[in-house]
Amino acid sequence: MTSFWFHLFLTVLQVIKVYSEDNTSRAVEVPSDITARDICQLFILKNHCIDDHSWTLFEQIPHLSIERTIEDHESVMEVQAGWGMDSQCCLYFRKNYAKYEFFKKPLDFFPEHMVSVSSESNGIMNHSQLIQTFLSSSSCPEIHGFLHAKEHGRKSWKKFYFVLRRSGLYFSNKGTSKEPRHLQFIAEFGDSDVYTLLSAKKVYGAPTDYGFCVKASKSNSARDLKLLCADDEQTRTCWVTAMRLFKYGMQLYQNFIQPYQKQKSSPMRSISENSLVAMDFSGHKSRVIENPSEVLSVAVEEGLSWRRKSCHRLSSHGSPSTSQTIHVAQPWFHSKLSRDEAQKLINQQGLIDGVFLVRDSQSNPRTFVLSLCHTQKIKHFQIVPVEENGELFYSLDDGHTRFTDLLQLVEFYQLNRGILPCKLKHHCARIAL
Repeated sequence: MTSFWFHLFLTVLQVIKVYSEDNTSRAVEVPSDITARDICQLFILKNHCIDDHSWTLFEQIPHLSIERTIEDHESVMEVQAGWGMDSQCCLYFRKNYAKYEFFKKPLDFFPEHMVSVSSESNGIMNHSQLIQTFLSSSSCPEIHGFLHAKEHGRKSWKKFYFVLRRSGLYFSNKGTSKEPRHLQFIAEFGDSDVYTLLSAKKVYGAPTDYGFCVKASKSNSARDLKLLCADDEQTRTCWVTAMRLFKYGMQLYQNFIQPYQKQKSSPMRSISENSLVAMDFSGHKSRVIENPSEVLSVAVEEGLSWRRKSCHRLSSHGSPSTSQTIHVAQPWFHSKLSRDEAQKLINQQGLIDGVFLVRDSQSNPRTFVLSLCHTQKIKHFQIVPVEENGELFYSLDDGHTRFTDLLQLVEFYQLNRGILPCKLKHHCARIAL
């Protein structure tokens, strides 16, 4: 009996191959009912990653130059079943900090001018209840705005006014009219998925690189894609996120809260970014600093304090040269990464505030660059070496706040915004499988 069950267990195992961002791969045997979340948990354990709930499985279809997030609850075998025998489609394991960020900050994902509630709701949408509006089957939220669409059978793109509802995606053949006789049906999402275009301009001749498409689950032909293109990243993110919500609804919210429910049943020490506040410990009792100008003053003073502590740090842990190369082993440091490659990596790991990496400067070998995402835009800040009395320091603000190494600099700006538009929150990490 034991050998029978052992044989049965072996027959339901299948081999899948998963890639990382550096294109290393690993083949693993998994049960046939395994989900995307299960795969992520498997690789988190195998690679000793920190589980911050951002690790994600992606489906990439190279011959169409498209990819999408495989939702945590989806069956990986069902995804692969739609590829076909001779397909070059593949699975990627990497971070996606933006995967569920819309549950935390919906206003960043859904601009007010693009969202409304149809008349059937008998009321005006309360923006503070925006996500609940999408999750509730009794409400009728609507996304609307202009998009570029690729005309079927042609190379040209044309701009139309689009409307997204629970019943599907439509475009108006008469300006911005939403009258039923003017709305033309494009797609519904029961048996379709939304993908982002990896090279919208180069591969599909799109007017911008903010392309996405709707693809039927059982079709891998380019001619069956409903190709669309937005004018900016925020607009594309709004449409793609709304399509995910309309397709999966409450299931997405369950995916989002599941890891936190497990943490409650098995509590572990964690630090929330919202729990990091400016504190004053100079008196007999500590206090929270609420005055913004005082916070800035304390941040500058703390920078000077870091500088003073560095002397002890160097004498205790090694020479200045050792300290100034300590960043090489940090997961946020990406050495010879170019500006374009840095932007691609941050794009892939989620355009939310605080996603960052540090890299070598391509234009000046003696300097470094901090690449940081803020308001869905990627900005680059030069880290300049400053020499004083024979000692070398690093600074982001022309020497006003100095650090003996990049590790000190990153740790400081994780707690203090300083001259940056936001604190450093999520580092871009690459792993080799």
